[in-house]
Amino acid sequence: MYKNGMYRETDKMSDLICENYPMVLVMSRFGIALGFGEKNIGEVCRQNGVDACTFLTVVNFLAEEVNAPVGNISECLSIENLIRYLHNAHDYFLSFRLPHIRRKLVDAISGCPEDVAFVIAKFFDEYAEEVNKHMSYEECAVFPYVRNLLEGKKDPGYNITIFRKRHDQIEMKITELKNILIKYYPGAGTNMLNSVLFDIFATEEDLASHTRVEDYLFVPAILALEKQLQA
Repeated sequence: MYKNGMYRETDKMSDLICENYPMVLVMSRFGIALGFGEKNIGEVCRQNGVDACTFLTVVNFLAEEVNAPVGNISECLSIENLIRYLHNAHDYFLSFRLPHIRRKLVDAISGCPEDVAFVIAKFFDEYAEEVNKHMSYEECAVFPYVRNLLEGKKDPGYNITIFRKRHDQIEMKITELKNILIKYYPGAGTNMLNSVLFDIFATEEDLASHTRVEDYLFVPAILALEKQLQA
């Protein structure tokens, strides 16, 4: 389905996207727009002010579906570029993806009993709120802490391990919502409802990939930076 294997700066950006279409989201979150013609990954990154090593680290990590910290991650990774990637992902989920799914969900369940529609919408809103709380914490606490580290300022009352410990999973609510729609939805299926369900599955996978980047790329890089400042 997707190409596995290490991408390099000399590979065409268009080949990367066509061989692994979810990477169009990765590209966008690094601030790279479409319309790059036949240029290779290194050229496109340089033209957009993106560190190519950081871009390729994320791309290859996700393409290989790695579930372990990447070795020697701090050698070429740009933490500032990685924060930009994570921030843009947060904005995508909170400002676009989840509101878009909610609008489609409300339309899809408009014909079912009012009490059932209320419960389904409530489950989705609770899930979206959990995602919002999780990402807002990163924006307000974690990213400022890391930017201070990059300036050589260490907060003695905080470390990245605190983030890692409270980096709780947010899948339970979305699993409950999927079960309601798949197993217990009291009405005939529609194309709209199926489309919403597909979007929910895709968003769940996207969020899982986002969490993996945080757990296995971002956190180890910050741990290395903390050790460097303590040396």
